[in-house]
Amino acid sequence: MASSSGDDEFVVLVCSDPNNQIETDISNEEIVISTTDFSTWDYPSTLSFSTFKIQAHRNRLIEESSYFRGLLSGSFSESCLDYISIQWQLETFLNVVRCIFGFRLDITSKNFIPLFQAALYFGVEMLLMQLKSWLSEASLSKDPGLFQIQLEDLIDIWDFGLELDNGFVQEICASYLARNFMWAMSNKIFKDMPYELLLLCVKHPHLTIDSEKHLSDALLIWLHSNTEQLERSSKTECEFFDILKQIRISLLPLWFAAGKRSSISFSELANESVDSIFKLMKVTPKGSMNVLGDGDLSHLRIRLTKYSKKVDLSGCPQITPMILLLSFLPNNHNSYLALRKTIKESASNFEQADGTKCQITQSLLPTLSFEAVLEVDISGCLKLPLEDAIDYFSNSFPFLRRVKAAYLLNFKMTTLYRLIQKCSLVSEVDITVDVNPLISSQLSVISSSSAVVSMAPNRAYFVGDKFSMTSLYHLGPSPSNITKLTLEGRSDVCDSHIQYISKFCASLCYLNLKGCISVTDVCMANLIRRCTKLQSLLVCHTSFGMNSILALCNASPSFSNSPSAQFGKRPLDSLASNLQLLHMGGCKCADEASLLELLSQNQMLKSLCLRDTNLADSALCSFSGSLLEVLDVSNTMISGAALHHVVCTNPGLKCLNARGCKNLFQPENTKKEAKISSSYSCEELFIELGKTCRLEEIALGWGLSYFSLQALKPAILSLRAMTVCLGGTLPEDSLRLLPTTCPLLESLVLYFQVISDCMIINILTSLRQLRTLALCYCFGDISNSSFNLSMPNLRILKLERVTPWMTNNDLVLLARNCANLVELSLLGSKLNSDAQCIISHGWPGLISLHLEDCGEVTENGVSSLFNCIALENLLLRHNGSGIQRNFILEAASKMPMLRQVSLNVCDAKEGDFDLPYYHRFESSLI
Repeated sequence: MASSSGDDEFVVLVCSDPNNQIETDISNEEIVISTTDFSTWDYPSTLSFSTFKIQAHRNRLIEESSYFRGLLSGSFSESCLDYISIQWQLETFLNVVRCIFGFRLDITSKNFIPLFQAALYFGVEMLLMQLKSWLSEASLSKDPGLFQIQLEDLIDIWDFGLELDNGFVQEICASYLARNFMWAMSNKIFKDMPYELLLLCVKHPHLTIDSEKHLSDALLIWLHSNTEQLERSSKTECEFFDILKQIRISLLPLWFAAGKRSSISFSELANESVDSIFKLMKVTPKGSMNVLGDGDLSHLRIRLTKYSKKVDLSGCPQITPMILLLSFLPNNHNSYLALRKTIKESASNFEQADGTKCQITQSLLPTLSFEAVLEVDISGCLKLPLEDAIDYFSNSFPFLRRVKAAYLLNFKMTTLYRLIQKCSLVSEVDITVDVNPLISSQLSVISSSSAVVSMAPNRAYFVGDKFSMTSLYHLGPSPSNITKLTLEGRSDVCDSHIQYISKFCASLCYLNLKGCISVTDVCMANLIRRCTKLQSLLVCHTSFGMNSILALCNASPSFSNSPSAQFGKRPLDSLASNLQLLHMGGCKCADEASLLELLSQNQMLKSLCLRDTNLADSALCSFSGSLLEVLDVSNTMISGAALHHVVCTNPGLKCLNARGCKNLFQPENTKKEAKISSSYSCEELFIELGKTCRLEEIALGWGLSYFSLQALKPAILSLRAMTVCLGGTLPEDSLRLLPTTCPLLESLVLYFQVISDCMIINILTSLRQLRTLALCYCFGDISNSSFNLSMPNLRILKLERVTPWMTNNDLVLLARNCANLVELSLLGSKLNSDAQCIISHGWPGLISLHLEDCGEVTENGVSSLFNCIALENLLLRHNGSGIQRNFILEAASKMPMLRQVSLNVCDAKEGDFDLPYYHRFESSLI
């Protein structure tokens, strides 16, 4: 709004930009405008002039600007002039004038600093208030994109506030950064953050992170990127590294803390973290009184704020109910006293047998509610009783939507029922465990169910109760909101469980039953008929077969009771026609005819896995979809012509796996009904791929050659993962060109290829972002010089039958150059028992270790390997017959995350191994 006083004396403000060196057209040299008609200004065209002449009310300028007040009402010579010259950036000054005359400005992170500078210079308090108000609102935003404050702008605003010694600006910047720390740490310029801003942010009570691991990663990245700043700074290096002390090391994942023990900057804290984790794991609920003590407990509190959206506790076996409750309480002394009192009063409810269960009633404590939390990940939290956790989550996370509890064998289907009952808004649940090594195709499951146990009427049944899912099915709770359910690897899931799911989870859109070998085909078919909203179905290595396919391919939910239900009828509204993801790898129960019928109705599929099935050309050619992004037909009998047909109609293909397809490039031998040309050439597939697709992952064997790779070039420029298998023949020249052909490669797996030192060195030197390298059963002469260069980004390394010369000295070199490995597989080498110490010191954070035919590694037993405390998967075979009888029991006690152990009985010192009575992990003895 302009001034309403029409009798005010006008003054003309002549504004030009002293920094504007651009020569302009004479017609655009200057423009005369008035503050009385701001609303009619053509703002963009006004800014094209090099000089502004603004007619403004003198009195309004004096009222709203201390600069003009002193200039126009004081003793300056300009006070009686009608023209005043202003040298300032034109757009900024124009906005200052607009603000003086009552117009609300469009403030952004880009113009904040110039406007603030102008507001201070011209003394416009109204503009300063607008700027402070905008910055405050921006800092309160839960969405960093809402006000479009980019990190580089935030840093500039901080520096500006520091220069002015403006505490308000500095506090707001630190607060905004703390609340949006997860967004900031993923920004490429995070490393340019000023130390003072980062420190203030990390100490801020509103620091919002998914986990302590994320904070640790961010601080380490910043420190390693600012070594030069550390050297130039007047602060000592120790002062900078003091910021790491803000990390709550007792809450780090075990694998992360163990891996950082070899880090120069973090080793001391990592050792403290590991000690603290094991100390917490040994504490019983009754003993938690001693842990609580009388001091400050902030170091045991999970960081939760009203802005937290995700709580990631995965990989933390030390998390207990006490830590959860402590984190849900207000951070004050009275809350700690209340928790101590509650634990003391509940001591009589502890299970004295093992001291792991605790019945602390949350309602007795002044717990907080965190309404923004939508997702919780407690995978691998072995010390956390699930019934307690669910109760706590239902109270403190009332709007929880997603729960991940992978690798917890104590998470039974009854636990899932409790979760659905207590956290009614949960829509996604993931309770994955490792897939059972049993091959489902060798099993024939006729029926499966739990034993029926009688139940008292009107009784609430929870996790601790012994009853069957068949009985639970008849309890009749309200239908759940579950739309995404992952039961991967759950061999304990049987038909009665699926029956419950089909009744009370009818809104399922995504279902993962991979490796659920106890579920029958008939039961899956019944579930498919009930869950009519299914769009994603993963049933690899199950009994999924003709009944389930028939259910997908027919429209009527009651067709199974009709004798007319059969293949050949293609309703437009079948469930198959709505599927977007179908993975049925290893399902041998589906014959060629049923696969043909299924694929003919899958028009909407984006991801399809038919690995290790009875897939034939006629079935693949019946596929009518055009939206495929992922296709896995590995280890099937399809031909190149059939695959070419699918590639032609699916230009959006990003991931292709056709390894093990022996007929892929054989002369065509298909039936007449297959819709493929008899003049097909094996190179046409690669030409079509190169012309049509932009691949991100590819796995091929038979038919892959130098010429096919050349044809593929346009398609693999953005390739991130490549696997070359048996049957593929890439000469050394092709492999040497991979860094230029596929510059973005992160994973490279080579089977049965000819390799050399020059080729490997070239790959490792050029592909600096490579994270996975597997050389398996390859030919050629390579030496330790291949790995005599630093590879800090490498996480997974497999050297199988390619390094028969490897000795302990070579292993030391490998550990020095590949310091950040989390998975290591060595097959065939000349190591001795000292290699255990080299491995445990060089890679303390390993989660997977495979050693086979590696000389005499275990000839004198296993000792130093126990220092790899974060191991989840361990294979030791044919490395010397000295492994002690109690090795599995000892490994279970010293490696809390260990889930899979594979040994050979011939390596046992006493000819056999003692097995645990409980089944926390899978053991394979051969």
